Amino acid sequence: MNLLDYFVLFGTLLFIVGYGVYKTRKQRNISSYLLGDYSLKWGTIGLSVMATQASAITFISTPGQGYESGMSFIQNYFGLPFALLIVSAVFIPIYYKLKVYTAYEFLENRFDLKTRLLGAFLFLIQRGLAAGITIYAPAIILSSILKWNLTLTILITGLLVIIYTVSGGSRAVSLTQKWQMAVIMVGMFAAFFMVIGYIGDYMSFGDAVGVANSLDKMNAVDFDLSFEKRYTVWSGLAGGLFLSLSYFGTDQSQVQRYLGGKSVRESKMGLMFNAIFKIPMQFFILFTGVMVYVFYLLYQPPIHFKEASVERLQNSEYAEQYEVLNNEYNTLLEERKSLTIELANAESSEREMIGDRLNLKDQETVKVREEVKGLLIQLDDSIETKDSDYVFLTFILTYLPHGLIGLLIAVIFSAAMSSTSSELNALSSTTSVDFYKRILQKSASNGHYVNISKLLTLAWGILAISFALLAKNSENLIEAVNIVGSIFYGTILGIFLVAFFLKFVKGDAVFYAAIIAQMVVIVLHLLATTGVIGLGYLWYNAIGLAVTILLSILVQMSLNTKKA
Repeated sequence: MNLLDYFVLFGTLLFIVGYGVYKTRKQRNISSYLLGDYSLKWGTIGLSVMATQASAITFISTPGQGYESGMSFIQNYFGLPFALLIVSAVFIPIYYKLKVYTAYEFLENRFDLKTRLLGAFLFLIQRGLAAGITIYAPAIILSSILKWNLTLTILITGLLVIIYTVSGGSRAVSLTQKWQMAVIMVGMFAAFFMVIGYIGDYMSFGDAVGVANSLDKMNAVDFDLSFEKRYTVWSGLAGGLFLSLSYFGTDQSQVQRYLGGKSVRESKMGLMFNAIFKIPMQFFILFTGVMVYVFYLLYQPPIHFKEASVERLQNSEYAEQYEVLNNEYNTLLEERKSLTIELANAESSEREMIGDRLNLKDQETVKVREEVKGLLIQLDDSIETKDSDYVFLTFILTYLPHGLIGLLIAVIFSAAMSSTSSELNALSSTTSVDFYKRILQKSASNGHYVNISKLLTLAWGILAISFALLAKNSENLIEAVNIVGSIFYGTILGIFLVAFFLKFVKGDAVFYAAIIAQMVVIVLHLLATTGVIGLGYLWYNAIGLAVTILLSILVQMSLNTKKA
């Protein structure tokens, strides 16, 4: 990065922060601070909802996911449009009718205080963890690849978010997210067309898609019935439906985005905006990653995308073994490039045979990369060898022109800020409304509650930064966030669905059922991560939901029998 990149980067970020602070500088009451005075239109709601979900991890990790595994991750979102339709039809009218500040206020109206607090507590746990991840994830990658100090990178991201979120509350979050989404989409489209431009020196866009298909990178749909596979049509429609339903219907970071709408209609239209555009956006980002893969068939990719790890290997006792592997890798790359160009220019009758040869050569290069990862583990088994999260940033910094590099780095910071600000705002509102206002201080002035909410936003911001500073690296980061959510979302959604549809179930039954269900999901996750059972994490949502609902019914029937 040069001076122009830094000017674009910090100019973009400071404009967004300054805009948010300026436009919301006169917040004086709790309704305005937490819900934006019910003044938001559907466009702002739609972009805010999308920006809340589209964290920096989306724009770092999703292209890497496409690069490594192809389009299969898109199935994760197949249940999302159906979930948004249900939220619009069922959840939104009830929330507006009760005029709640948080989703969990509804649970006390329907059940009792302890169930409300349980729902709020489960949200605070999972969203508090996620807030740390959304700061840490981009920071660890940016600091590594840009040679920035990790602590400083985390502090820059966290403090910028805290400034405008504390100052302007929910309205500041929603207004700034419009600009953040604009920066994000301009940056991503610019990167995509640069990739296509480079590929165009060797082949047409259609040929590039054909090459990707030959290497099984366009595998967007999988009808396999296996529960062990992470991404299939069935896990996306079932587990993805429940994950999205819980996220958009019961997660305060999303609920707060549409509770501030001018009307029920504006809120519903904001969600329908996401129902229409969310899957195409994710498809586009994954497809960008696939095109980066095709790009690296034609241009020299590093043997390992995390440069700092390679440097350690070159300066170790394994340096000679590394050089042998690197030479073998470079030879394979030349052969792979020749086959790629041959495939693009081949007659249709020859393509299958050449595609098979290219596939075998590609597998050989992957094998060499795995051997390098094995050397890294021998050198230090604490080194994170999964490098797909570094793929897209490596392309940006190596092949994009200056100025555009700064814009793409601003995209990542903007995405981190947009999702983190929503999370801090939701954590603050849940803590202040569901715990402080409900239990500790039931009657106070508007100004008092606004000040408390600002202090809690600051406190959660500091906690999120602290968690980010203490965090350890994970596997693919887009999966890490979804795993954290899947562990808790099924149980929370189960509580809400019982509240909406099973009128005979009372507070005690759903409270104890939810606690047992949450324990079951945590145990299953531990068994899955230790290899005892094979279970894709998206199924946690369906399991948590089913156990909560079934146990609620059984416990209520048991209690009714005892009373009789």
